Amino acid sequence: MTKVLLCEPNFSEGRDAGIIEQVTDQVRRVTGVRLIDTNSDADHNRSVLSYLGEPVAVLAATKAMAAKAIELIDMRKHIGSHPRMGAVDVVPFVPVRNMETAEAVHIARQFGEFLGGLGVPVYYYEDAATRPNRKTVPQIRTGQYEALAEKLKDPGWSPDAGPAKFNAASGATITGVRMPLIALNVNLATTDLAVADRIARTVRESSGGLPHVRAIALSLEEARMVQVSMNLTNFRETPIPQVMEAIRSEAGSYGVSIAGAELVGPVPLEAVTEVLKRYLQAQDFSMEQIIENALID
Repeated sequence: MTKVLLCEPNFSEGRDAGIIEQVTDQVRRVTGVRLIDTNSDADHNRSVLSYLGEPVAVLAATKAMAAKAIELIDMRKHIGSHPRMGAVDVVPFVPVRNMETAEAVHIARQFGEFLGGLGVPVYYYEDAATRPNRKTVPQIRTGQYEALAEKLKDPGWSPDAGPAKFNAASGATITGVRMPLIALNVNLATTDLAVADRIARTVRESSGGLPHVRAIALSLEEARMVQVSMNLTNFRETPIPQVMEAIRSEAGSYGVSIAGAELVGPVPLEAVTEVLKRYLQAQDFSMEQIIENALID
């Protein structure tokens, strides 16, 4: 049976359409890889690609994508509202079909060795992590790009691959293996960043909020709004509707409404069915009722 691997790299360019196109085109050129989603945000100054295919092809596409990104992106000039540590910031691999986690970890570490060979310090996270205090992206990315030069002087922050030397142009990269997550951004109809920050603190797990929710507050200057930007790391335990209702309730307590929401990248069908169940109160609904599922071998 065919093995399917998903990759969702985040790179630090969301404004220059020419650079974004050149980086994305590296994925399109690889036979056996399907590009299923692209998302670029000018305020974040960040782009996220989503593509899948057989593991060897996905690895080849990811190497080509990363090489082009570090060629074209100079972190010394990068400004954006989203936390970041490198030109190729985070590269998660997600086993989708007929793949064990260990196989995906092997792919992630092959990619890490490749990028390290290009002079970029690389850290492994989640299922590929080598140290318990470097398991999550927020742990590794503490201090962001600006703290990286000093961090690399500390033996405790020696990278898993690549040189323990500051690369001013490219920064550092985080790569590893995780289960599918939901990247959910909720925009608030206010310019008050303090309100978004208080809401983010209320809903995120690290502050005593909802389990499996990571949240930060960002300013969307062009849109004249603020945003609660989240990763839901286990949508089964904490589904999308639960998070949305928590934010709606918190925002309402400050007299603020939700202006809209966006899902960044592909979303598992199972996660969408939870939305349907919650808002239609269709408690007996199952994925077998979806017509398209009957067409899949």
